[in-house]
Amino acid sequence: MTIKAFAALSPSSPLVPFDIERRSLGSKDVRLEVLHCGVCHSDLHAVRGEWPGQRYPMVPGHEIVGRVTHVGDQVARHQVGDLVGVGCMVDSDRTCPSCRAGLEQYCDDGFVNTYGGHPSGRGENTYGGYSAAVVVDEHFVLKVAHPERDLAAVAPLLCAGVTTWSPLRHWKIGPGSKVGIVGIGGLGHMGVKLAAALGAHVVAFTTSESKRQDAFFLGAHEVVISSKPDEMAVHSRSLDLILDTVAASHDLDVYVAMLKVDGVLVLNGVPENPHPSPAIYPLLTGRRSISGSAIGNITETQELLDFCARENIIADIEPISMHEIDTAFERMLHGDVKYRFVIDMTTL
Repeated sequence: MTIKAFAALSPSSPLVPFDIERRSLGSKDVRLEVLHCGVCHSDLHAVRGEWPGQRYPMVPGHEIVGRVTHVGDQVARHQVGDLVGVGCMVDSDRTCPSCRAGLEQYCDDGFVNTYGGHPSGRGENTYGGYSAAVVVDEHFVLKVAHPERDLAAVAPLLCAGVTTWSPLRHWKIGPGSKVGIVGIGGLGHMGVKLAAALGAHVVAFTTSESKRQDAFFLGAHEVVISSKPDEMAVHSRSLDLILDTVAASHDLDVYVAMLKVDGVLVLNGVPENPHPSPAIYPLLTGRRSISGSAIGNITETQELLDFCARENIIADIEPISMHEIDTAFERMLHGDVKYRFVIDMTTL
C-alpha cells in the first residue's frame, strides 16, 4: 500500500513529500488513518542525526492519533471507526523477562521504534506518523476515550504524557508527595499537570521568568527560577521525587540537593550531549538516587489515556500544517512553543 508522507532524506535535508509502502494487513494488524501527530523533541534529534544509528529516509512521528479503517481477522480489541493512538513502540520480542512482565519499553532485545526500526539496525526501517496511515499490531494500539474535538491535544499524551506518567506511578506519587518538575516544555508541562492531578504538591523549576505564571496555570503550587540561588535554597532537602525533563546538558547536582533522604532524581529528557558527571557526596549523604525512565509500557499508556479522559486532561498545543514542520523544528530549538506542536494530518 503506497501512502503519502513527509520524510528527511538525510540529516542535513529539510523534510519533503515522500511516498512510502505500508505492509499488507496481517491477521492481528490494525490500519488507521492518521488524523494528528505530535512533534516530539526526539523527532528533531533523530532527523538531524544527533543520535547514533539513525536510518534514512526517515518519516518521524510517534505521538499518533487516528481512526481505525481496517482490522485483521484475529483483531479482538479494536474495530473500524474506533479512535485510537500509537506511541513510541510498534513491536517488541514479547518473550523476554521484561516483556513477560509487561515492560515492553525495557525489552531485553530492544523494542521496535515507531520510526527508525529496531535499535540494532537489523530488519526493515519503520516509518512514523508524519504520514497518511500506519499499520500496527493491535497490542501496540491504544484506545482513546477523549471527545473527537480534543484529538489533536491528546496526541502528545502518547509520548510526553506517558514519559512523565510512568515514573510518577512507579514511585507511587500521590497525596502527601512533594514533586519537582524541571523544565516547562513538552514533557514538563505534562509532568506538572499529571503530578498535580495525582494529588502531589508540585514545585516547577524553570530558567525563564516568563514561564512562572504559566507554570501556576498548569497546576504548580510553587515555581522556582533555577538561576536564583535564594529561590533554590528554599527547597533544599525537601522533595521526594524530581522529574528532570530538560533535553539539554546541565548540572544535576543542584537538583540532587533538593531531594529528601531517599529522594530520587529521574531523568526524562535526552540531551544531545551527556550531562556533567554528578558529585558522589550529595548522593551518599542522603541515600539519594539518580534514575532514568523511558516512555511507559502499553498498560501504563492505556491507564494514562483513561485517566486523562476522566480528568479532562489534554496537552497544551499549537496546531500546525505538515508544510510548517521545518519552521516548527527551528522554533523548538529556541523554546518557542507552548508546549507541543501537533500536525493536522489533513494538510499532508
